[in-house]
Amino acid sequence: MRRPIKFHNVNTLFSKKLKSNISSYFQNTSQKKTGNRRLYLKAAILLSSLVVLYTMLVFVPIHWTVSVLLALLLGVNLAAIGFNIMHDAGHDSFSSNKKMNSLLSYTLNLLGGNIYFWKLKHNIAHHTYTNIDGEDHDIEIKFMRVHHDQQLKGYHRYQKYYFPVLYGVSYLAWIFYQDYEKYFRRRMGVDSELFNFPLKEKLIFWISKIMHLVLFVIIPIIYIGWLPTLIGMLIAGAVCGMSLAVVFQLAHVVTETTFKTVDEDKVEEEWMVHQIQSTANFATKSKVLTWLLGGLNFQVEHHLFPKISHIHYPVLNKIVKETCAEFGIKYNESKSMLMAFNSHVKIIEGLSR
Repeated sequence: MRRPIKFHNVNTLFSKKLKSNISSYFQNTSQKKTGNRRLYLKAAILLSSLVVLYTMLVFVPIHWTVSVLLALLLGVNLAAIGFNIMHDAGHDSFSSNKKMNSLLSYTLNLLGGNIYFWKLKHNIAHHTYTNIDGEDHDIEIKFMRVHHDQQLKGYHRYQKYYFPVLYGVSYLAWIFYQDYEKYFRRRMGVDSELFNFPLKEKLIFWISKIMHLVLFVIIPIIYIGWLPTLIGMLIAGAVCGMSLAVVFQLAHVVTETTFKTVDEDKVEEEWMVHQIQSTANFATKSKVLTWLLGGLNFQVEHHLFPKISHIHYPVLNKIVKETCAEFGIKYNESKSMLMAFNSHVKIIEGLSR
Protein backbone atom coordinates (compact mmCIF):
# COMPACT_ATOMS: atom_id res chain seq x y z
CA MET A 1 0.00 0.00 0.00
CA ARG A 2 1.41 3.37 -1.06
CA ARG A 3 2.13 5.86 1.72
CA PRO A 4 0.30 9.20 1.41
CA ILE A 5 2.35 12.14 0.15
CA LYS A 6 2.92 14.83 2.76
CA PHE A 7 3.41 18.54 2.14
CA HIS A 8 5.58 20.89 4.19
CA ASN A 9 3.51 21.91 7.22
CA VAL A 10 5.99 23.84 9.41
CA ASN A 11 6.02 27.67 9.36
CA THR A 12 3.40 27.89 6.61
CA LEU A 13 3.50 31.68 6.73
CA PHE A 14 2.35 32.24 3.15
CA SER A 15 -0.72 30.03 3.51
CA LYS A 16 -1.74 31.66 6.78
CA LYS A 17 -1.37 35.16 5.35
CA LEU A 18 -3.25 34.35 2.16
CA LYS A 19 -6.13 32.68 4.01
CA SER A 20 -6.31 35.67 6.35
CA ASN A 21 -6.41 38.14 3.43
CA ILE A 22 -9.18 36.22 1.67
CA SER A 23 -11.15 35.82 4.89
CA SER A 24 -10.88 39.57 5.56
CA TYR A 25 -12.24 40.33 2.10
CA PHE A 26 -15.40 38.30 2.67
CA GLN A 27 -15.87 39.68 6.17
CA ASN A 28 -15.46 43.27 5.01
CA THR A 29 -17.85 42.86 2.07
CA SER A 30 -20.37 40.67 3.94
CA GLN A 31 -20.60 38.28 1.00
CA LYS A 32 -21.14 34.56 0.97
CA LYS A 33 -18.34 32.48 -0.53
CA THR A 34 -20.86 30.57 -2.65
CA GLY A 35 -22.75 31.69 -5.76
CA ASN A 36 -25.37 34.43 -6.02
CA ARG A 37 -28.22 35.47 -8.32
CA ARG A 38 -25.85 36.00 -11.24
CA LEU A 39 -24.78 32.37 -11.06
CA TYR A 40 -28.36 31.14 -10.67
CA LEU A 41 -29.36 33.14 -13.77
CA LYS A 42 -26.44 31.72 -15.73
CA ALA A 43 -27.42 28.18 -14.71
CA ALA A 44 -31.00 28.78 -15.83
CA ILE A 45 -29.79 30.13 -19.22
CA LEU A 46 -27.47 27.16 -19.82
CA LEU A 47 -30.00 24.49 -18.83
CA SER A 48 -32.74 26.17 -20.88
CA SER A 49 -30.37 26.32 -23.84
CA LEU A 50 -29.77 22.58 -23.52
CA VAL A 51 -33.51 21.89 -23.68
CA VAL A 52 -33.98 24.21 -26.71
CA LEU A 53 -31.01 22.79 -28.64
CA TYR A 54 -32.00 19.19 -27.90
CA THR A 55 -35.62 19.82 -28.91
CA MET A 56 -34.68 21.49 -32.18
CA LEU A 57 -32.15 18.80 -33.12
CA VAL A 58 -34.41 15.86 -32.32
CA PHE A 59 -38.01 16.96 -32.85
CA VAL A 60 -37.95 19.88 -35.29
CA PRO A 61 -37.39 19.18 -39.02
CA ILE A 62 -34.58 21.54 -40.10
CA HIS A 63 -31.98 21.65 -42.87
CA TRP A 64 -28.83 19.62 -42.21
CA THR A 65 -26.63 22.73 -42.31
CA VAL A 66 -28.61 24.23 -39.43
CA SER A 67 -28.39 20.90 -37.60
CA VAL A 68 -24.59 20.98 -37.86
CA LEU A 69 -24.51 24.49 -36.41
CA LEU A 70 -26.85 23.49 -33.58
CA ALA A 71 -24.72 20.39 -32.85
CA LEU A 72 -21.67 22.63 -32.56
CA LEU A 73 -23.56 24.90 -30.16
CA LEU A 74 -24.75 21.84 -28.20
CA GLY A 75 -21.11 20.80 -27.68
CA VAL A 76 -20.28 24.27 -26.32
CA ASN A 77 -23.42 24.18 -24.18
CA LEU A 78 -22.55 20.77 -22.66
CA ALA A 79 -19.06 21.98 -21.76
CA ALA A 80 -20.43 25.24 -20.31
CA ILE A 81 -22.86 23.32 -18.09
CA GLY A 82 -19.92 21.29 -16.84
CA PHE A 83 -17.75 24.36 -16.23
CA ASN A 84 -20.39 26.56 -14.62
CA ILE A 85 -22.96 24.35 -12.90
CA MET A 86 -21.57 20.88 -12.27
CA HIS A 87 -18.09 22.09 -11.36
CA ASP A 88 -19.16 24.60 -8.72
CA ALA A 89 -21.84 22.24 -7.38
CA GLY A 90 -19.35 19.37 -7.27
CA HIS A 91 -17.10 21.51 -5.08
CA ASP A 92 -20.08 22.58 -2.91
CA SER A 93 -19.54 26.21 -3.93
CA PHE A 94 -22.56 26.78 -6.20
CA SER A 95 -24.91 27.41 -3.28
CA SER A 96 -24.85 27.55 0.51
CA ASN A 97 -27.63 24.95 0.32
CA LYS A 98 -25.95 21.53 0.34
CA LYS A 99 -28.99 19.79 -1.16
CA MET A 100 -28.94 22.16 -4.13
CA ASN A 101 -25.21 21.49 -4.63
CA SER A 102 -25.83 17.75 -4.52
CA LEU A 103 -28.74 17.98 -6.99
CA LEU A 104 -26.90 20.20 -9.48
CA SER A 105 -23.73 18.11 -9.30
CA TYR A 106 -25.78 15.35 -10.96
CA THR A 107 -25.91 17.45 -14.12
CA LEU A 108 -22.70 15.52 -14.87
CA ASN A 109 -24.71 12.29 -14.86
CA LEU A 110 -27.23 13.98 -17.16
CA LEU A 111 -24.35 14.65 -19.56
CA GLY A 112 -23.24 11.01 -19.42
CA GLY A 113 -20.56 11.13 -16.71
CA ASN A 114 -20.63 10.06 -13.08
CA ILE A 115 -20.28 12.56 -10.24
CA TYR A 116 -19.11 9.94 -7.72
CA PHE A 117 -16.13 9.02 -9.91
CA TRP A 118 -15.48 12.67 -10.72
CA LYS A 119 -15.22 13.66 -7.07
CA LEU A 120 -12.74 10.85 -6.38
CA LYS A 121 -10.65 11.68 -9.44
CA HIS A 122 -10.90 15.46 -9.42
CA ASN A 123 -11.72 16.78 -5.95
CA ILE A 124 -9.42 14.40 -4.09
CA ALA A 125 -6.61 13.22 -6.38
CA HIS A 126 -6.21 16.16 -8.77
CA HIS A 127 -6.78 18.98 -6.29
CA THR A 128 -4.49 17.48 -3.67
CA TYR A 129 -1.60 16.15 -5.74
CA THR A 130 -1.67 18.45 -8.77
CA ASN A 131 0.84 17.52 -11.51
CA ILE A 132 2.37 14.68 -9.45
CA ASP A 133 2.62 11.58 -11.62
CA GLY A 134 0.91 8.50 -10.19
CA GLU A 135 -1.30 10.62 -7.91
CA ASP A 136 -2.98 13.17 -10.16
CA HIS A 137 -5.09 11.01 -12.48
CA ASP A 138 -6.03 14.02 -14.62
CA ILE A 139 -2.54 13.90 -16.18
CA GLU A 140 -2.90 10.20 -17.01
CA ILE A 141 -3.88 10.59 -20.65
CA LYS A 142 -3.79 7.52 -22.88
CA PHE A 143 -1.26 7.82 -25.73
CA MET A 144 0.09 11.09 -24.27
CA ARG A 145 3.17 11.93 -22.21
CA VAL A 146 2.66 15.14 -20.21
CA HIS A 147 5.02 14.52 -17.26
CA HIS A 148 8.74 13.73 -17.34
CA ASP A 149 8.22 10.79 -14.94
CA GLN A 150 5.90 9.06 -17.42
CA GLN A 151 7.44 6.37 -19.62
CA LEU A 152 8.51 7.55 -23.05
CA LYS A 153 7.11 5.37 -25.83
CA GLY A 154 7.77 5.35 -29.55
CA TYR A 155 4.44 6.84 -30.58
CA HIS A 156 4.92 9.84 -28.27
CA ARG A 157 7.20 11.39 -30.90
CA TYR A 158 4.04 12.09 -32.92
CA GLN A 159 1.88 13.44 -30.06
CA LYS A 160 2.25 17.04 -31.22
CA TYR A 161 0.35 15.97 -34.36
CA TYR A 162 -2.35 13.72 -32.92
CA PHE A 163 -3.18 15.44 -29.61
CA PRO A 164 -6.11 17.46 -31.11
CA VAL A 165 -7.75 14.17 -32.16
CA LEU A 166 -7.33 12.71 -28.66
CA TYR A 167 -8.77 15.84 -27.08
CA GLY A 168 -11.67 15.73 -29.50
CA VAL A 169 -12.64 12.14 -28.63
CA SER A 170 -11.91 12.53 -24.90
CA TYR A 171 -15.49 13.32 -23.83
CA LEU A 172 -17.07 10.43 -25.73
CA ALA A 173 -14.29 8.08 -24.56
CA TRP A 174 -14.91 9.24 -20.98
CA ILE A 175 -18.67 8.61 -20.89
CA PHE A 176 -18.82 5.50 -23.10
CA TYR A 177 -15.65 3.68 -22.05
CA GLN A 178 -13.55 5.09 -19.20
CA ASP A 179 -16.40 5.27 -16.67
CA TYR A 180 -17.14 1.58 -17.25
CA GLU A 181 -13.44 0.82 -16.97
CA LYS A 182 -13.37 2.45 -13.52
CA TYR A 183 -16.60 0.73 -12.51
CA PHE A 184 -15.36 -2.79 -13.16
CA ARG A 185 -11.77 -2.43 -11.96
CA ARG A 186 -12.74 -0.16 -8.99
CA ARG A 187 -9.62 1.94 -9.43
CA MET A 188 -9.17 5.52 -10.64
CA GLY A 189 -5.85 4.70 -12.27
CA VAL A 190 -4.19 1.44 -13.30
CA ASP A 191 -1.96 1.38 -10.20
CA SER A 192 -4.35 3.15 -7.80
CA GLU A 193 -5.78 1.72 -4.61
CA LEU A 194 -9.24 0.12 -4.72
CA PHE A 195 -11.92 2.68 -3.91
CA ASN A 196 -15.05 2.20 -1.82
CA PHE A 197 -18.08 1.74 -4.07
CA PRO A 198 -21.39 1.72 -2.15
CA LEU A 199 -24.43 -0.09 -3.58
CA LYS A 200 -26.30 3.23 -3.80
CA GLU A 201 -23.63 4.65 -6.12
CA LYS A 202 -23.68 1.51 -8.27
CA LEU A 203 -27.44 1.88 -8.74
CA ILE A 204 -27.09 5.59 -9.57
CA PHE A 205 -24.35 4.71 -12.05
CA TRP A 206 -26.53 2.31 -14.04
CA ILE A 207 -29.76 4.30 -13.80
CA SER A 208 -28.11 7.53 -15.01
CA LYS A 209 -26.13 5.76 -17.76
CA ILE A 210 -29.33 4.18 -19.09
CA MET A 211 -31.17 7.51 -18.90
CA HIS A 212 -28.38 9.21 -20.84
CA LEU A 213 -28.44 6.45 -23.44
CA VAL A 214 -32.19 6.81 -23.86
CA LEU A 215 -32.10 10.61 -24.08
CA PHE A 216 -29.10 11.09 -26.33
CA VAL A 217 -29.00 7.87 -28.39
CA ILE A 218 -32.25 5.89 -28.50
CA ILE A 219 -34.78 8.75 -28.76
CA PRO A 220 -32.76 10.61 -31.45
CA ILE A 221 -32.41 7.37 -33.46
CA ILE A 222 -36.19 6.85 -33.32
CA TYR A 223 -36.96 10.40 -34.50
CA ILE A 224 -34.13 11.29 -36.91
CA GLY A 225 -32.36 7.99 -37.67
CA TRP A 226 -29.08 6.41 -36.67
CA LEU A 227 -26.79 8.26 -39.12
CA PRO A 228 -27.85 11.83 -38.19
CA THR A 229 -27.70 10.77 -34.52
CA LEU A 230 -24.17 9.43 -34.96
CA ILE A 231 -22.97 12.50 -36.85
CA GLY A 232 -24.60 14.88 -34.36
CA MET A 233 -23.10 13.03 -31.40
CA LEU A 234 -19.64 13.06 -32.98
CA ILE A 235 -19.84 16.81 -33.67
CA ALA A 236 -21.20 17.78 -30.25
CA GLY A 237 -18.90 15.30 -28.50
CA ALA A 238 -15.81 16.58 -30.32
CA VAL A 239 -16.56 20.21 -29.45
CA CYS A 240 -17.31 19.36 -25.82
CA GLY A 241 -14.23 17.14 -25.50
CA MET A 242 -11.92 19.70 -27.06
CA SER A 243 -13.31 22.43 -24.78
CA LEU A 244 -12.91 20.39 -21.61
CA ALA A 245 -9.44 19.07 -22.48
CA VAL A 246 -7.99 22.39 -23.63
CA VAL A 247 -9.19 24.30 -20.55
CA PHE A 248 -7.65 21.71 -18.23
CA GLN A 249 -4.38 21.49 -20.15
CA LEU A 250 -3.88 25.26 -20.38
CA ALA A 251 -4.29 25.42 -16.60
CA HIS A 252 -1.68 22.80 -15.73
CA VAL A 253 0.32 21.47 -18.68
CA VAL A 254 2.21 24.58 -19.82
CA THR A 255 5.85 25.63 -19.70
CA GLU A 256 5.29 27.90 -16.70
CA THR A 257 4.03 25.19 -14.33
CA THR A 258 6.12 22.65 -12.42
CA PHE A 259 5.93 18.85 -12.61
CA LYS A 260 7.52 17.51 -9.45
CA THR A 261 9.26 14.19 -8.90
CA VAL A 262 8.33 13.26 -5.33
CA ASP A 263 11.02 11.44 -3.32
CA GLU A 264 10.30 9.71 -0.01
CA ASP A 265 6.62 10.73 -0.24
CA LYS A 266 7.40 14.34 0.70
CA VAL A 267 6.88 17.66 -1.06
CA GLU A 268 9.24 20.39 0.13
CA GLU A 269 6.72 23.21 -0.33
CA GLU A 270 3.57 23.92 1.63
CA TRP A 271 0.41 22.80 -0.14
CA MET A 272 -0.70 26.27 -1.27
CA VAL A 273 2.71 27.07 -2.74
CA HIS A 274 2.66 23.75 -4.60
CA GLN A 275 -0.74 24.66 -6.07
CA ILE A 276 0.59 27.99 -7.34
CA GLN A 277 3.65 26.32 -8.85
CA SER A 278 1.63 23.63 -10.65
CA THR A 279 -1.24 25.82 -11.90
CA ALA A 280 -1.59 28.72 -14.33
CA ASN A 281 -4.21 31.28 -15.33
CA PHE A 282 -4.98 32.52 -18.85
CA ALA A 283 -7.00 35.31 -20.46
CA THR A 284 -8.31 36.62 -17.14
CA LYS A 285 -9.26 39.96 -18.73
CA SER A 286 -11.78 38.32 -21.07
CA LYS A 287 -15.26 38.57 -19.57
CA VAL A 288 -16.73 36.36 -22.32
CA LEU A 289 -14.28 33.52 -21.61
CA THR A 290 -14.72 33.91 -17.87
CA TRP A 291 -18.50 33.62 -18.30
CA LEU A 292 -18.32 30.57 -20.56
CA LEU A 293 -15.56 28.76 -18.64
CA GLY A 294 -17.07 29.26 -15.21
CA GLY A 295 -13.99 31.18 -14.10
CA LEU A 296 -11.68 28.24 -14.81
CA ASN A 297 -9.31 30.58 -16.62
CA PHE A 298 -8.68 31.72 -13.00
CA GLN A 299 -7.38 28.24 -12.23
CA VAL A 300 -4.87 29.38 -9.58
CA GLU A 301 -7.61 30.88 -7.44
CA HIS A 302 -9.78 27.82 -7.97
CA HIS A 303 -7.05 25.45 -6.80
CA LEU A 304 -6.26 27.54 -3.77
CA PHE A 305 -9.91 27.99 -2.77
CA PRO A 306 -12.06 25.30 -4.43
CA LYS A 307 -14.88 25.86 -1.93
CA ILE A 308 -15.33 29.45 -3.14
CA SER A 309 -17.59 30.02 -6.16
CA HIS A 310 -15.99 31.14 -9.42
CA ILE A 311 -17.96 34.40 -9.42
CA HIS A 312 -15.46 35.73 -6.83
CA TYR A 313 -12.28 34.74 -8.71
CA PRO A 314 -11.57 38.10 -10.44
CA VAL A 315 -11.37 39.85 -7.05
CA LEU A 316 -9.48 36.96 -5.41
CA ASN A 317 -7.00 37.13 -8.28
CA LYS A 318 -5.80 40.56 -7.13
CA ILE A 319 -5.47 39.45 -3.50
CA VAL A 320 -3.52 36.30 -4.41
CA LYS A 321 -1.16 38.22 -6.71
CA GLU A 322 -0.44 40.82 -4.02
CA THR A 323 0.26 38.12 -1.41
CA CYS A 324 2.51 36.21 -3.81
CA ALA A 325 4.48 39.41 -4.54
CA GLU A 326 4.85 40.01 -0.79
CA PHE A 327 6.42 36.55 -0.31
CA GLY A 328 8.38 36.49 -3.57
CA ILE A 329 6.39 33.61 -5.03
CA LYS A 330 6.11 33.36 -8.85
CA TYR A 331 2.55 33.64 -10.13
CA ASN A 332 1.77 31.94 -13.46
CA GLU A 333 -0.57 33.72 -15.86
CA SER A 334 -0.78 34.03 -19.66
CA LYS A 335 -2.38 37.16 -21.09
CA SER A 336 -4.31 35.31 -23.78
CA MET A 337 -5.67 31.86 -24.49
CA LEU A 338 -3.50 31.67 -27.61
CA MET A 339 -0.32 32.32 -25.60
CA ALA A 340 -1.31 29.58 -23.14
CA PHE A 341 -2.08 27.19 -26.02
CA ASN A 342 1.33 27.80 -27.61
CA SER A 343 2.93 27.13 -24.23
CA HIS A 344 1.01 23.85 -24.00
CA VAL A 345 2.20 22.78 -27.46
CA LYS A 346 5.82 23.44 -26.40
CA ILE A 347 5.38 21.09 -23.43
CA ILE A 348 3.94 18.39 -25.70
CA GLU A 349 6.82 18.78 -28.13
CA GLY A 350 9.44 18.73 -25.38
CA LEU A 351 8.07 15.55 -23.77
CA SER A 352 7.77 13.73 -27.10
CA ARG A 353 11.49 12.99 -27.16
